[in-house]
Amino acid sequence: MIFFFAIAVFFACEEEGRFAINSNDKTIPGKPVVTNIVPLDGGARIFYTVPPDEQLLQVVAEITATNGKTFKFSASYYKDSLDVWGLGDTVSYTFNIWAETRAGTKSAMVPVTVKPKTSSIWHVKNSIEVQPGFGALCVNWKNELKQTIHVYVDLDFNLAGAHKQLGVVYSSNSDSARQVIPDLPHGGNINVKVHVQDIYGNATDFLVENNLGLLQDNKILKRTEGGDPIWKLPQTNDSIDWIPMCFGDGANGRLERVWDDLIDYKMGASNFMHAQDRGRTGVAGQGNIWNLLIDLGGYWHISRLITHQRWDFDPATPRSRLYQNENVGHFALWVLDEDQPGDRTWNIYGEEISGTWVKLSDHYIPIPTGLANYEYIPLGNRGDESYMFPFTPGYTKAVRWFRYEAISAFDTANGVPYGAMNHNCLSEVTLYGLPAGTVDESKIVIK
Repeated sequence: MIFFFAIAVFFACEEEGRFAINSNDKTIPGKPVVTNIVPLDGGARIFYTVPPDEQLLQVVAEITATNGKTFKFSASYYKDSLDVWGLGDTVSYTFNIWAETRAGTKSAMVPVTVKPKTSSIWHVKNSIEVQPGFGALCVNWKNELKQTIHVYVDLDFNLAGAHKQLGVVYSSNSDSARQVIPDLPHGGNINVKVHVQDIYGNATDFLVENNLGLLQDNKILKRTEGGDPIWKLPQTNDSIDWIPMCFGDGANGRLERVWDDLIDYKMGASNFMHAQDRGRTGVAGQGNIWNLLIDLGGYWHISRLITHQRWDFDPATPRSRLYQNENVGHFALWVLDEDQPGDRTWNIYGEEISGTWVKLSDHYIPIPTGLANYEYIPLGNRGDESYMFPFTPGYTKAVRWFRYEAISAFDTANGVPYGAMNHNCLSEVTLYGLPAGTVDESKIVIK
């Protein structure tokens, strides 16, 4: 052990001697000798022979970007290659690399010329999809290189007789993204321009969509103007196509409160349902997964859903349960297709029902991050929107029965986000759509 310790100290001292800064050493280092240049997407990898100078610290490259700013890239003395980024077009670029000592002395400049592959901004721009949403605009893109990009969306439209212009920018390095710009005119037309920039100032041309018609829908009424119920809920354990209605009356919760148009906002209030870990699924081995079945009281082309979570406000912790605890974070949306009869009929409050459940979409409610405790409150009050068809905004065929399948909570369990299975609470479900027979067939996603 003493021998190996002495050897380690010897080499540590050698390395320390190598890196000792000699402020009086103004010796110009040898320049790197370029041995190969490999084009990359929006950049290049330069291979070189490292100069043998003892005081060498790094090899440096410098480019001047489109916006006139200079950017430097460096690699330590023990590497034999250097990556350079920020080359936005597939044209020839010439820039310099050099060797530099710890005292800051530079070698002679070595010019490098390269024609890069297609930059990430063009990959992203070519993948962008602009889709009309319900009083909203949906913008999707892919970023397979996972480089940081900025997507600029410029909107031009009329709202309540007034001309409006709106600019939105999104920054991301995720491999894909979907953004919904809400609060736009329902059923109105909108002009859209989108372009992409990188952190080096390079930008694409514009993707232009003029007179894009936005979709419209209305709230599906839960009661008549006189207050009589339109929606109906089966009894707990009533089943349709082998899927039972959930239990929701635990821990001061009541199942019917998910459609009373009142959200849970007050400490000690009970405007929510509570499955109390006994939600019932109809499928063996699925634990607390439960299904909320809703009879809409008529046939509707459903477009979207707004869910409100249990809040249970506490002045000491204003966020309280929002986006955590027992609230549902992961769920799926289904409708009953009565044109596909099942293998039996089911008696629900004296009526025979038959059909096949059709899954529309799967959803994870995003968990807001970086917010102060009280900043969760307006998000919870607004509710969380989910399209029946997130990637092809449109309507269902005319359906009467809707199913909300609660799969898991927001919280992480065993290292898995949304892995907790204590998802017992839901405050309110609100659906939107148009009456049967009033939707253009081209806008119906399932027929």
